[in-house]
Amino acid sequence: MKLYPIQFKPILKERIWGGTKLHELFNKESKSSFIGESWEISNVPNDVSVVTNGPLEGKNLNEIIALYPDGILGEEVLAKYGLNFPLLFKFIDAREDLSIQVHPNDALAKERHNSFGKTEMWYVIQADPSSKLIVGFKEDSSKEDYISNLKQNTLLNLLEEYRVQKGDVFFLETGTVHAIGAGTVIAEIQQTSDITYRLYDWDRVDANGEGRALHTDLALDAINFTTTESKINYNSIPNQRVEIVTCPFFTTSVLAVDKDYLWKKKKNAFTVFMCVEGKVEVHYNADSILVTTGETLLLPAEIEQIDIKGNATLLEISI
Repeated sequence: MKLYPIQFKPILKERIWGGTKLHELFNKESKSSFIGESWEISNVPNDVSVVTNGPLEGKNLNEIIALYPDGILGEEVLAKYGLNFPLLFKFIDAREDLSIQVHPNDALAKERHNSFGKTEMWYVIQADPSSKLIVGFKEDSSKEDYISNLKQNTLLNLLEEYRVQKGDVFFLETGTVHAIGAGTVIAEIQQTSDITYRLYDWDRVDANGEGRALHTDLALDAINFTTTESKINYNSIPNQRVEIVTCPFFTTSVLAVDKDYLWKKKKNAFTVFMCVEGKVEVHYNADSILVTTGETLLLPAEIEQIDIKGNATLLEISI
């Protein structure tokens, strides 16, 4: 069978800090007032994405990779990761502040959880006027300083805050202490991992008066206590790929199109598009797919080129 651009059913996640913007802005189908995340493409165990279009409709991501491993993943990805889809794509709505947290690197995550680590990046789609993100330390710190401030409930004194607006990009290496602030909607690209160490949760409790678990001891070996340059500066150029993040796990470019654009792949691997503004039609062979704000599309590795028609800002992600 000839493979084609593939769409998946979003996996919606209720979170204590979630809201309604994923429904209001992106038309995600939910009546809940606490939807914090839409997992767009995932093969996290028990949360594997299901195809919604074309001949593969109804099959999940792992099933289609098993059927067409080279055609979907590509030789380079297959050689490095086997049949494992290595990335997880999300949209996040933070009605309230997320916990201050950190993610372990590959070695620590493998040892403790038999999982990948969680290198990730954020693209801010929408931000209320006072929205902010917490990313890293203001100055080089230490375990001793960190523990002391954690005990005194003054951890925020050590951490760097950024006021944010639409289009801001942050790259978070494993070990970077961080939190998404209230009033932001974010596209998140990350390694396939659901390992999070929660450091502080704003003394928040649920309907039963219970706080969420903290992972103080586990986090100590995962934290990078030195300062990091996480905010990415870039200039978007109409109808050109502009690379914004490159790391061993993924490369992300911004592609802002306002006219017909012939897209050609860069390497023998799958590509994912996340539409963060506007809408486009993706034409491949005799078929076309409409992709609108808040939607995600997987291009199997065997697809060499597509025609993009419309006016939109796309994140283009490949390995």
